[in-house]
Amino acid sequence: MGEDSDSGSYHQREMSQHAQAMERLNLSVNKPKDMESYVGYANLPNQVYRRSVKRGFEFTLMVVGESGLGKSTLINSLFLTDVYSSQYPGPSQRIKKTVKVETSQVLLKENGVQLRLTIVDTPGFGDQVDNSNCWTPILDHIDSKFEDYLNAESRVNRRTIPDKRVHCCLYFIAPSGHGLKPLDVEFMKRLHEKVNIIPLIAKADTLTPLECREFKKQIMKEINENKIKIYEFPDIEEDEETKENKKLARRNGPKDKEHTPNSLKYGKKITKPQERVPFAVVGSNMILECNGKRVRGRQYPWGIAEVENLEHCDFIPLRNMLIRTHMQDLKDVTNNVHYENFRCKKLTAVTAGEGKRPNPKGMSDKNPLEQFENEKDEHEAKMKKMESEMEQVFEMKVKEKKQKLKDSEADLQRRLEQMKKSLEQQQRELEEKRRNFEVEKKSFEESQKMQDERRKLENSKTLDGKKQKQKKTIF
Repeated sequence: MGEDSDSGSYHQREMSQHAQAMERLNLSVNKPKDMESYVGYANLPNQVYRRSVKRGFEFTLMVVGESGLGKSTLINSLFLTDVYSSQYPGPSQRIKKTVKVETSQVLLKENGVQLRLTIVDTPGFGDQVDNSNCWTPILDHIDSKFEDYLNAESRVNRRTIPDKRVHCCLYFIAPSGHGLKPLDVEFMKRLHEKVNIIPLIAKADTLTPLECREFKKQIMKEINENKIKIYEFPDIEEDEETKENKKLARRNGPKDKEHTPNSLKYGKKITKPQERVPFAVVGSNMILECNGKRVRGRQYPWGIAEVENLEHCDFIPLRNMLIRTHMQDLKDVTNNVHYENFRCKKLTAVTAGEGKRPNPKGMSDKNPLEQFENEKDEHEAKMKKMESEMEQVFEMKVKEKKQKLKDSEADLQRRLEQMKKSLEQQQRELEEKRRNFEVEKKSFEESQKMQDERRKLENSKTLDGKKQKQKKTIF
């Protein structure tokens, strides 16, 4: 019995040692390698970061809305800079008779990162009696920027392609409290497939919290009914979103029931930016004193409407979404969705030919070689036609130039003849004046001579009279 127990314990010890060895083997396989076997591809994100910071970033923001809704003030508040100032006023101070798209560029720097910001504004939008087709210049501007980018991509040298495409459109809605106007609906329906639209309720401090909440519901209801595609916010990483929410909570967290945010008073707690659409915003560049703190806001008789306060407006979520969390996604959606749709339509129209529809099967019934020869002949005929037209235009311009030279020469000759005639006339007038002067001079000299002789006679007479008087006195 003793030997059996010893052999059993021995086998148990062997099994335990084998299990420990296998566990150590698994740990050695699963544990990360030490620094001696470090390759370095984990440093690729740092390389991309350094290259991006060195190159800088570009972003184009379009602001559309009626004048007087605070577009310029909000842009200055978003980027903490004077994009619009007294030297370059906002669009409401530059109202045009017709809608005209204008751009302004500014270079922003923050912690070594450069942002080339382009602001596209539309002075005169919605301010006319007849606002039909007032969105046409805006559509043309967006398409022209897509066209420029497509042409730049088609060039031989594509090293530096400036990205002037519109990445985001902030559409300002008047705080009427009754929903969208027909102009608002028509504009967003025209542009929602070409640009990322983010609707904003301007001057939200004119609405009560309950009115603002109901107004948002009405706007979203009308947007869904009209099948308008506004920008859809992707879900960012949970850590990043939690971090932003904690920052907002520390900065503007409610301290008591009186300062509870509107989202908590009238509904569930809002933590995602898509739940705040359309954003109710307030813009201001004034620095005011509030409870011993310097805040940006608007002064009213009943208090201060703070811009960077979640209890008063959605400015901070809008800024975080537009700049801190979703700016790159806005650019990606513009490039991968809107620009690709434009590019696909453009290239499809080119391959299908002018005035022809593309074959639905994607295949041509003709022989490829024959089709190539036909296209070649058409191209040569088109080039010959263009060459003959250019020659005709050149000959016409040469003829026009010769005719102009002849006309100018004849005009110069005519002016020369006129000048000669005028000079001869002046010469004749001078000769006549000289002759008259000689005659007058001669007559003047004769009259002077006669006067001198008369004086001499008078003097001689007076002398003779004096002599006779003297003789009489002597006798």
